[in-house]
Amino acid sequence: MKEVDVVRSLAALAQEVRLRVFRALVVAGKEGLTPGVILDKLGMTPALLSFHLKELVQAGLVTQERQGRNLIYRASFDAMNELLGYLTENCCAGEGCLTSDATACHC
Repeated sequence: MKEVDVVRSLAALAQEVRLRVFRALVVAGKEGLTPGVILDKLGMTPALLSFHLKELVQAGLVTQERQGRNLIYRASFDAMNELLGYLTENCCAGEGCLTSDATACHC
């Protein structure tokens, strides 16, 4: 992952509403959520949600797919894992402390 992409991703997540939206999409998993469901879960205005979803999509952290009349938003788990990999690449003084199923470093 390029440093510019890391900065873009972290900047997108460095805002409370976007972080809440992204976490809701992570919890939803591969099925994703429609904007209406996100609005119900997080209680915000449609315009505010639209703005923040656009920012997350532009950062590559969220994907958007049209299914009939609905838009489905999903967390991009590949992008999330690339970001986490970049952030933990040299943890533990460069030792390989993370396994493929690890959820945290054990330094």
